[in-house]
Amino acid sequence: MYKFNTVNLIGMPGAGKSTVGVILAKQTGLRFVDTDLDIQVRENATLQEIVDSEGYLRLREIEHDVLMELDLDHALISTGGSVVYSEDAMARLAAAGPIVYLQADLATLEARVAAAPPRGIASDSDDGFAGVYTERTPLYERYSDITINATAGTADQVAAAILAQLEQL
Repeated sequence: MYKFNTVNLIGMPGAGKSTVGVILAKQTGLRFVDTDLDIQVRENATLQEIVDSEGYLRLREIEHDVLMELDLDHALISTGGSVVYSEDAMARLAAAGPIVYLQADLATLEARVAAAPPRGIASDSDDGFAGVYTERTPLYERYSDITINATAGTADQVAAAILAQLEQL
């Protein structure tokens, strides 16, 4: 049995929460949960479709509801990037287990997001990605128990760095 019942990953879109999360789930024996996928299944729409049809604030509401209803037991949780806007959802995650912030520089995140399909980022589009990064970074730092450089090596190496830090808690 792994040391923690639940481990939570937070960070910007493109930080590697889903990729690293799957690796960590396999290494810890925890169930992998990607809240972005849970939202899409629940709403029968992609995140981008939700943003386009209902707006980014509605996506944040749905994300909040999913996180408040989610079974956190024995889970490695990969959260959506905007989870940090919900204090009660973050409090629930923190009560369940450590929160790991996958930190990456803006240029790397922009390159990763540009290489992927539209992500449905839950933010005012006038801010642009750099504005979202500037707005969210202090929130990620505030809520994290551990901060990991998500650009320091491969996904396997980032997962190993997370495990090493978790063992020190």
